[in-house]
Amino acid sequence: MATIKAIRCIRTRIDGSWTIVQVLTDCDGLYGLGSASDLYNPEAVVQVIEQLFAPLLIGRDTAYIEELWQTMQHSAYWRNGSVTQTAISGIDMALWDILGKEAGMPVYRLLGGAVRSAVPCYGHATGDSVAELKEDVQRYLEEGYSVIRCQLGGYGGGGFLQGGRNRLPEPSWIQDRAFDEQAYLQAVPAMFEQLRAEFGGGIGFTHDVHEHLSPIAAIQLAKSLEPYALFYLEDALPPEQLGWYRQLRAQSSTPQAVGELFTNPQEWLPLVQERLIDFLRVRVSKAGGISACRKISAVCEAFGVRTAWQEGGENDPVNQAAAVHLDLSAWNFGIQEINHFREEELEAFPGHIRRSGGYLYPAEKPGLGIELDEVKAKGLIGTGWKSAAYYHPYPLDRKADGTLVRP
Repeated sequence: MATIKAIRCIRTRIDGSWTIVQVLTDCDGLYGLGSASDLYNPEAVVQVIEQLFAPLLIGRDTAYIEELWQTMQHSAYWRNGSVTQTAISGIDMALWDILGKEAGMPVYRLLGGAVRSAVPCYGHATGDSVAELKEDVQRYLEEGYSVIRCQLGGYGGGGFLQGGRNRLPEPSWIQDRAFDEQAYLQAVPAMFEQLRAEFGGGIGFTHDVHEHLSPIAAIQLAKSLEPYALFYLEDALPPEQLGWYRQLRAQSSTPQAVGELFTNPQEWLPLVQERLIDFLRVRVSKAGGISACRKISAVCEAFGVRTAWQEGGENDPVNQAAAVHLDLSAWNFGIQEINHFREEELEAFPGHIRRSGGYLYPAEKPGLGIELDEVKAKGLIGTGWKSAAYYHPYPLDRKADGTLVRP
């Protein structure tokens, strides 16, 4: 049996936004890796791991994963916040990695074995115009994707007005670019009308609203998109708007996906139990790790909801590996969000997830199958980087009058 000897946090990527957790054991060469990355509060997560969880877990048996998860979950008294959950997730992944290495099996086999031969994923197509977007969609089709997310620029794209169209007040809280709900409601259905005319009905299209709309406008959008048969509409409403999700389900057949902001089970559980959504999109490293997400998946299966673990462009290869192992072993898996990494980033993570066409494949190695080359990881971050200087708040959009658009 192995016991926890130390827990390290390794910051990497060019901006220092990735936090990789390494759980070291008293067995020579045996350790596990997990993801505790948080783009907006990375150092807070590190402090929770180093000051609270490391002293709590050192000397404990690594095989008691559920017991350790429950201990961490309640050790700070207040629970389910994003920072604490991210810290728990990173350690939990690392413990599963260790267990797989001890057993000589990939993690997905410990979870019951594969129920599919590969993991379907979707690409992120974008363009500042529909013409540019069509070119990007065509590129993903040629690469082998069968499901593609389509956006006009960034989140809320198609709904931003500039210049004189804004009718800004004086003085104005914004320089020029303002989000306009009605413009968005017109642009997005028109975008999908042109995409379907160009590419036909054989492609799965998704779209991410990113909670930019008022509830009634979200319902209007979902209804207007019905003729274009989306694979799903993502984050049409903020996750706290349970009552409006009931209205949305009653009035529209457009499939709904939500969940990347969830850290507390009481947020996603009513949506699943009442069958108000079709895909749950929590991030593995935000929801509590593999231990939490395998339970989430089981609950979703009972209510006919599929998983679509959120990945996000700021996430790291270790979280992607954990998600893929869950994807392989869950019957009710739906689709996996892709994440593209630079070649030098992949070189720092030997055994990373491999993409071929529209599918993802794990390294058939014990544990998560992924390792960390610390020399190359340090090279990614650069010599002049300082954690104390890190500052990366979430960029917020505003309406013309200055009102914040909630993410």
